[in-house]
Amino acid sequence: MKYLPIDKNLFVKNRKKFTAKMKPNSLAIFNSNDIYPISADSTLPFAQHRDIFYLSGVNQEESILVIFPDAPKEIHREMLFLKETNEHIAIWEGEKLTKETAFNTSGIKSVFWLQDFDKVLAEIMTQTENVYLNTNEHYRANVETETREARFIKVLKNNYPAHTYLRSQPILQRLRSVKEPEEIALIQQACNITEKGFKRILSFVKPNVTEYEIEAEYIHEFTRNRADGFAYTPIVASGYSACVLHYIENNKICNAGEIILMDVGASYANYASDMTRCVPVSGKFTDRQKAVYNAVLRVKDAAAKMLIPGTIWADYHVEVGKLMTKELLGLGLITEEDIKNENPDWPAYKKYFMHGTSHHMGLDTHDYGILTEPMQAGMVFTVEPGIYIPEENLGIRIEDDYVIQETGEPFNLMANIPITIEEIEALMA
Repeated sequence: MKYLPIDKNLFVKNRKKFTAKMKPNSLAIFNSNDIYPISADSTLPFAQHRDIFYLSGVNQEESILVIFPDAPKEIHREMLFLKETNEHIAIWEGEKLTKETAFNTSGIKSVFWLQDFDKVLAEIMTQTENVYLNTNEHYRANVETETREARFIKVLKNNYPAHTYLRSQPILQRLRSVKEPEEIALIQQACNITEKGFKRILSFVKPNVTEYEIEAEYIHEFTRNRADGFAYTPIVASGYSACVLHYIENNKICNAGEIILMDVGASYANYASDMTRCVPVSGKFTDRQKAVYNAVLRVKDAAAKMLIPGTIWADYHVEVGKLMTKELLGLGLITEEDIKNENPDWPAYKKYFMHGTSHHMGLDTHDYGILTEPMQAGMVFTVEPGIYIPEENLGIRIEDDYVIQETGEPFNLMANIPITIEEIEALMA
């Protein structure tokens, strides 16, 4: 890992919060992700399952975390099972966690090698009634590949059919959505690295540059500042491509007069940032581009002010729709007649702004959180309105990341990233 060590007390706190929500006489089990094959002997880079990382800080494959607060033996109350390192692995792959470094990472004293797992599991399963299983219940999840966690759950239920199985997700959805100060600091670091990347490309963009060259400038700056990489597949979309919401080809030439929409964020210590900025290829916005850009910026700034404790996500989006409707009227993109005849399930403004405005952010770019429950202080949300006009080859989206405060307006983690037309044009000059 490139990131600096994280104080293990963060993961100690996270486990205590999870334990406090468990039913008596229960244990919970969390598995790392697989290393996924490509073909032949090639694999994708390892990416840790965010839940085991949240609870332990362990960023290594073939790892298992067991939490059993009511275990008769103290040694079984928190346990890590790790792949045992050896000289061969150290030479070919690099040294894995030792029992000592695992404790320094997680704060967990009971560290076993993975080959001991079945034996220890057989003992503790005779001492518990309930087992919390970790299933993926994110509202955007669409998983076709069988994960290591899913395989483990099938085997466990087959071997121990008489136990009561519970879900860890309702607990984690609430816990992970409210960030500890240490987590916010890590997200801020990811945002700071994203800022460096954006400022780098402002002096790089010019007519006939390619989208992939811009992407390369970002990852260069991210990597040299200890980022894990991109927090998600980057979007570098010039001209008409900016109207394709999930455009990720990044293979076109950026032509004079076009706007480039860049939805790019760095990941640091597995924590995401999520930024969108739009810049003119030629260094100057046209009057029409300025009008659309400033309309989106006004919606973003007004929407952000609504991110306060107690706000309901669905109601918030209705209010943002009203803001956008006013701006689209001012731009001449919709008419009062369009509004009068609109479908309530797909309002008139949706023709030019068809996606949501905000989502939770943290260890995942689209992070855990229960959208039907009120917003709370410590939650991190994106704010990302956009206007997309295919007939004008123009798409504008502007996005910052905000932390909800106990009182007052939310804190903008991207406040230092240039955003106004005047700032962008000055830096591009």
